[in-house]
Amino acid sequence: MVVPGLVDLQVNGYRGVDFFSPALTEDSFAGACRQMLKEGASAFLPTIITSGGDVYEHNLPIMAKVIHSDEFRGRVLGIHLEGPFISSAEGARGAHNAQWVRKPDLAYLKHLLDLAGHRVKLITIAAEPDGADELTQFAAENGIAVSLGHQTAGVEDLQRLAKAGARALTHLGNGVPLTVPRHDNPIFAGLAVDELSAMIITDGHHLPAGLIKTIVRTKGADKCIVTSDATTLSRMGPGEYDSAGNKVVLDESGRIYNPETGYLVGSSATMLDCMNYLASLDLLSVEGLVQAGFYNPLALIGLSEDNLAEVGVLEYDEQRGLFYLR
Repeated sequence: MVVPGLVDLQVNGYRGVDFFSPALTEDSFAGACRQMLKEGASAFLPTIITSGGDVYEHNLPIMAKVIHSDEFRGRVLGIHLEGPFISSAEGARGAHNAQWVRKPDLAYLKHLLDLAGHRVKLITIAAEPDGADELTQFAAENGIAVSLGHQTAGVEDLQRLAKAGARALTHLGNGVPLTVPRHDNPIFAGLAVDELSAMIITDGHHLPAGLIKTIVRTKGADKCIVTSDATTLSRMGPGEYDSAGNKVVLDESGRIYNPETGYLVGSSATMLDCMNYLASLDLLSVEGLVQAGFYNPLALIGLSEDNLAEVGVLEYDEQRGLFYLR
């Protein structure tokens, strides 16, 4: 069975290349993009997490230039800014460096958009800080999707930002402290706000199967978006590494974590891996899976399959219940 493809909205790096590394070059970025397109997704958004100003100054123009080239047009669809306007709270910020987190700052966002050649398609911000509404409204009015994550937001915060134009929740169930209030917490708040789609990392490590089931059943196929959160360690061997300034361990199972804090540090999976794990849980029909892995991510960033360089690049083996890139 031939299906359209997979669109991944959060790829932080691939096969030894960090998209937020100050050592990024046009060649290394283009090489990582080629590999991702061969092995993990038919189209994607490279993502740069909360970084220092020098990294944004260096990396965003490189990314913009490469994705605008003929080779990647219609395949690398734009840039995802995950931060820097997130919560600085321990746990909520995840692997993001606290010294680079900023309060919502419209002037600084405009500067980042200029650096990126206005190729940003998605930004992740926290909902609760003052100024988040203004930032969201500006982004929405300029064709940039806003997703809410790495936050301590409650229902009222999320409803306020949804009214301002926010459309989704970045990796719901992750980017929160290990211990939260049992009722008033960002996970239940995200489930409760119907206007927001849920991006979920279904790599088998970030979310337990029961929580994935709860999110899928609550949001429905039309409000779920699968993403990989792939990192530089995707498709790398087990061992100890340095990633985003953290000492991390990639174990035999593919789980990447900081041994000091226990927090996950991105994913070693690809979009293809995540789709196949979700398929194994038998929560969605094939049509629902394709919606969550292809149509919904495109719709969030204001695109359709007509904007892609090619479709029909994926096969689904109905007997084995597995997706394959053709």
